[in-house]
Amino acid sequence: MKRYCLALDLVNDAEMIAEYEALHKAIRPEIAKSILDSGITQMEIFRIENRLFMIMETEDDFSFEKKSAMDLANPKVQEWEQFVWKYQQALPSAKEGEKWMLMDQIFALV
Repeated sequence: MKRYCLALDLVNDAEMIAEYEALHKAIRPEIAKSILDSGITQMEIFRIENRLFMIMETEDDFSFEKKSAMDLANPKVQEWEQFVWKYQQALPSAKEGEKWMLMDQIFALV
């Protein structure tokens, strides 16, 4: 198992944030399936103000490249990504078109 943590911002608008949260409380089944099919075994998203924090647990052979290729080949995922982008905004350091950014682990107590 691997664990990844990622961050993304939302547009800083209370109504849009509420809509975004509602979308994720009833995630489309085809989106959930695509997440699981990519090798992600568990996903959680947390929010403070307009900052999102995602924790993903994956199978050992998971790769972001494979997930990206699967997403690009899936019209339902593309539709979803285009739809939710109106709620999201890239972090200040993001490259053009980059959404969720991988975070570096700086501490672990094990």
